[in-house]
Amino acid sequence: MTVDVSHKIKNIASNIRRIRESKGYTQEYLAMKLGISQNAYSKIELGYTKITLERLFHISKIIEVEVAKLMEDPKSPFPSEHPQAASL
Repeated sequence: MTVDVSHKIKNIASNIRRIRESKGYTQEYLAMKLGISQNAYSKIELGYTKITLERLFHISKIIEVEVAKLMEDPKSPFPSEHPQAASL
C-alpha cells in the first residue's frame, strides 16, 4: 500500500508541474501565491514534501484545474492538450 500511495503522490506532483508549465507559470509565482518559498514549492513538485488537502485545493485553484485532474495518470492527455478528447 505504501508503494501505491507514493506512486500517486508522484503522479500528483508530476501533474502539478506539467500544468503549471503549460500555463507559463513559474515556481516562484506559485510559491508566492501559496505563501511559501520557491524551494518549498519545488519540493512539492519533486514529491519530497507530502502535500496537504488544503494545499492541493489551493494549488488547483491557482492553476485553474479541478483537483481530480491532478490525481489522474500523468501519461493521459488533458482535454486542453487534445481538443478532440473533450468532445468524446
